[in-house]
Order: sequence, then structure tokens, then C-alpha cells
Amino acid sequence: MSDARAARRRDLIDEAFRAFVGGSDYPCLAGKGVVHERAYGLGIYGTLGSARATAALARDLAAFVAVPRTERAGFTAFVAVFTGRRFASERSFESRLWEQLQLLHERGNPAAGWDPGTSSDPEDPRFSFSFGGSALYVIGMHPRSSRVARRFRWSTLVFNPHAQFEQLRAQGQFERLRAAIRERELALQGSLNPSLADFGERSEARQYSGRHAEEAWRCPFHATHAAGDARTE
Repeated sequence: MSDARAARRRDLIDEAFRAFVGGSDYPCLAGKGVVHERAYGLGIYGTLGSARATAALARDLAAFVAVPRTERAGFTAFVAVFTGRRFASERSFESRLWEQLQLLHERGNPAAGWDPGTSSDPEDPRFSFSFGGSALYVIGMHPRSSRVARRFRWSTLVFNPHAQFEQLRAQGQFERLRAAIRERELALQGSLNPSLADFGERSEARQYSGRHAEEAWRCPFHATHAAGDARTE
């Protein structure tokens, strides 16, 4: 693909993402703010979970988390869009999402460790995916999602720095924002995702794919290097 064609394709995908999240009925106010301020990074890759996509995403995500928090104003995110294989069901997307996160973890720098404020055990209520030593809340989107707010044209992973949510909690603003988002979600969908839970109540791993995870569901992710893990505190 020529550079000009790749640039046009990137612009098309960026415009589609901005239109999706910027829509009047999109529930996540934080996400809408990120899009409005253009405070996000965007990467375009092939097939979710492929070796080639993993290599490129690991490079881009490492650069994203390396930016000091003091240089970030407000909310930010890294949006990874995969234009390759489409998935026939929520389960198949969920499976590949976790394959991708596992591959990212294994490709990461072991010396960076795990974010010390979170756990690397996906069954732990304080679990959060970590890359480059930074905890990231992951939002999976794809065309087959049962949640309207996750039903984007391409398979997409949105990586949100955990620190920005903790900052909102410290400022006493998190509960009000969460309530407003859930009210908008109810208006859009008619229900809240049963897998929703606050950090520290139940593992957020159940929320990443957007699928309603059954009680017996177990996350397939396994941390192979997690120095600095909160479990050792």
C-alpha cells in the first residue's frame, strides 16, 4: 500500500471512530472528551492477535505509556484498530482479545514490571492489564458486540491509563462521572452490562470484551513477568 493510500485509510478510520464516539447518544462522557480534544493516539493494524500486529502495537503502546503523566492534560487513550479478520461472535472476539493481550505482555519489557497499584492475577479484584509498567483499562469494540456502545465497524482495543481514573477518585469526581455515564448507557441500551463493577470489587478482566461473562468464566490471561506486582505488598 502506498503512503498516500495508507494516509487516506488512516484518515477514514479516524473519522469513523470520531463519529462513533462523538455521536450524541454515545454514553461515555470521558471518551467523548478525549475525542473532542483529540487527546488520543491511533494505530492501524492488521489482524487482532497476529504476530505482525503485535509487534507494531507493542512498539506504539510502549511509546504511548512512556509519556510522563505530567505531560498529559486531562483524559487520554490509545486506540488500536484492526482491519484484518472479522469475528463471527462475541466469544470469538473475546478469545482473540485475550490472545492479543497475552502476546503483548510476553513481548513487553520484563524489567518494566507490573504497575504496582494493580495485580497481575486476572481473578484478583485489583487486576488491570499492565504494559511498560503502566496499568491500562482495556475497552474492546467490534461489529458483533451485544453492547451498542461497543459496536464499532472494526475490531478495536482502546487502552485507557488507569492513573486518570484514580486521579478522578482523588478529586472526588469519579462517582459523579460514573453515574452520568451509566444513566446514558441505560438510555441507549436499556440495561447496564451485568459484568460492570468498580475497581477493587471484582476483576475488570470481565469487562474488557464487552460480553456478559458468566459466573463460571475464567480469564485465560497469565502473567509471565510481573515484578512490582501489588500482590507482593
